[in-house]
Amino acid sequence: MAYRITDKCDGCGACSRLCTVDAITGNKNALHVIATDRCIECGACGRICPVEAVNDPFGIPCAMIKRSLWERPQFDRMTCMSCGICIDACPVHCLGLSDASNSGDSHGRPYMANEKACIGCGFCAKECPVEAITMAVSQSRQVLMERSA
Repeated sequence: MAYRITDKCDGCGACSRLCTVDAITGNKNALHVIATDRCIECGACGRICPVEAVNDPFGIPCAMIKRSLWERPQFDRMTCMSCGICIDACPVHCLGLSDASNSGDSHGRPYMANEKACIGCGFCAKECPVEAITMAVSQSRQVLMERSA
């Protein structure tokens, strides 16, 4: 099941600009549509929609979340076995593998190579065979948001 755009859509295009697989189409100021055969169910369209016109695969309306408050992967370096599955699972290729020779560790470890590209889908955490990845809003971002509120 894919995400679905409801008739609340105002055609702003935020969802289609963010969609990593080009599953969302529509004209400006007109109802947009998600191609169910292309949707990877990352949920980014629901988090970015300013009018909350996106329903998740269960029909539940998604709430807009400021992009700065989207959860991002947090890595437990002690648990990680450096398999790279998380890197392969990322649809936006925002994760990288550190160079083992520079880290003083015998293995390279995954890290957030391009934080701005991350869509907070959690695919990396879901695919991690040793549960070394959790999804969370970074504490530094939370502090900044609280100060600006």
